[in-house]
Amino acid sequence: MKLRPALLAIAAFAASATLFTSPLSAKEETKSVFVMSRTWAVTQVSDAPVVYRATRDNNNLNPFGPPPRLRTLQAIAAIQQATGCKPIVASMYQNISGQFFSQVSCN
Repeated sequence: MKLRPALLAIAAFAASATLFTSPLSAKEETKSVFVMSRTWAVTQVSDAPVVYRATRDNNNLNPFGPPPRLRTLQAIAAIQQATGCKPIVASMYQNISGQFFSQVSCN
């Protein structure tokens, strides 16, 4: 079998690549805010334009948590509380992981 050494080489290369890559460190400051009985983490992810990311704590998927609320309204309130600036709702989007990204307007 000639495929076995090739597969072993690929596996060894993948393992060495994961060992020698340095983990990304978060240089941005994360603020934790409490909105509508839920905890949100808000982090600045871009300088120009200024973009913030809001991530909701899922409370370990506790079924007996607070009552349901619309996440978009919570994300808007979380970004506003953490930054003191109004999020630009037209620029807001959500990724597949449930994180909200938005530009802010500090007038």
